[in-house]
Amino acid sequence: MNMFETKDGTSIFYKDWGTGPVVTFSHGWPLSSDAWDAQMLFLGMQGYRVVAHDRRGHGRSGQTWGKDNMDQYADDLAELIEHLDLKEIAMVGHSTGGGEVARYIGRHGNARVKKAVLISAVPPIMLKSESNPGGLPMSVFDGIRAGVAGDRSQFYKDLSIPFYGYNKPDAKISEGVREAFWRLGMQSSIIGSYDCIKAFSETDQNEDLKKIEVPLLVIQGDADQIVPIDDSGRLTVKIVKNARLEVIPGAPHGLCTTHADVVNQHLLTFLKS
Repeated sequence: MNMFETKDGTSIFYKDWGTGPVVTFSHGWPLSSDAWDAQMLFLGMQGYRVVAHDRRGHGRSGQTWGKDNMDQYADDLAELIEHLDLKEIAMVGHSTGGGEVARYIGRHGNARVKKAVLISAVPPIMLKSESNPGGLPMSVFDGIRAGVAGDRSQFYKDLSIPFYGYNKPDAKISEGVREAFWRLGMQSSIIGSYDCIKAFSETDQNEDLKKIEVPLLVIQGDADQIVPIDDSGRLTVKIVKNARLEVIPGAPHGLCTTHADVVNQHLLTFLKS
């Protein structure tokens, strides 16, 4: 397995496939880089070098205590990029991974980045407040914490239903997809999963978005039940100067799986533009 060690001694697992222009992928919670299989296979076969890592506390990477926050996630990504000496990168992030991409640019700049893509991403900020009235109340995230701290195995099985929009009347449910979501979730550490909830819900990334100077594509479904589009994607394109929003009708939060063909074509078109 490809592994490297961060400055604080944490082992990070990563995939590095293919040759050509570089595309990095940052995954959502509580998953791992395996969640990008459809995109990495497709783009790899289109002549791109595809790189994805398991965030600390998730998948095959090391498990730490008290270090699962957006700053650390972004710094780990920066160390991976420096470790592989990647340049002119197209950075892609889904959900929490979108926050990771935005915070990377916010902390480490645009120098190594050529383009960026945020898919169903958590920025600007998910938590409801006086300055963010369209956000979700703290009770929602407290409920997620209770689910993880209680019976997280059952919680992940239940969460897979709205994650992939399988509670819609016309949904074609894949039990294989649900089982894969559960498997990847259970590979994460319980503390990593628990602390990441605060990271993805309470991190204010308005200033990070303002620092994005490269072309940005935002992809989101209008049926996203996890990260509502009105308080995420539609706000993001108003903040980032050179940003464009592609709305996929009827697509859920887990659209990289349920609508992989559509997402892949949007990515390829943007990468070639």
